[in-house]
Amino acid sequence: MNNMVVLISGRGSNMRAMVEAGLPVAAVISNRAEAAGLEYAAGRGIATAVVSHRGYATREAFDAALALAVDAFHPGLVALAGFMRILSAGFVQRYQGRLLNIHPSLLPAFAGLDTHARALAAGVKLHGCTVHFVTAELDHGPIVVQAAVPVFVRDDATSLAARVLAQEHRIYPQAARWFLDGKLVIENGIVRVNGDHPQQLYAP
Repeated sequence: MNNMVVLISGRGSNMRAMVEAGLPVAAVISNRAEAAGLEYAAGRGIATAVVSHRGYATREAFDAALALAVDAFHPGLVALAGFMRILSAGFVQRYQGRLLNIHPSLLPAFAGLDTHARALAAGVKLHGCTVHFVTAELDHGPIVVQAAVPVFVRDDATSLAARVLAQEHRIYPQAARWFLDGKLVIENGIVRVNGDHPQQLYAP
């Protein structure tokens, strides 16, 4: 149970960051056979699987098949890393307390898609990313760690996204490590880390 399964839909850059950080990734599963991250994982000797959402009539049916694929590896942690599917309440409940996600904004601000363009349009001076436990409500759930980056006048969505992504690659492996080491505690919906580790990072 002291391992993890990572779910991806594309390049899997956060999955790569976890692997390169030495985390015990037992398998990488995608809903898209063409996801570039699968090739990377296979090249590192990590088991891979594809559960295509196109083969199922309902979200619940797809999630049931996905859960079977995940459970085959008996993970202690399931990490969403650019997995572009909205999960059913049943799936979330199945992995409650051991399902993490990373979102490219400082939640609760800018939940959903197009976060970088929306942040620029809002004129915020700080943007960033958030690792959180997944709940049935999209892009909500107890926050584990956040990283903030400054927003510059010259920024566009692409440049801002690149700086945020670099911070994702820092905080997501750290959050997963805390979880697997048993350091995360949720009290009244607030996540604490045993050992007084900082749960915020500010990038220049």
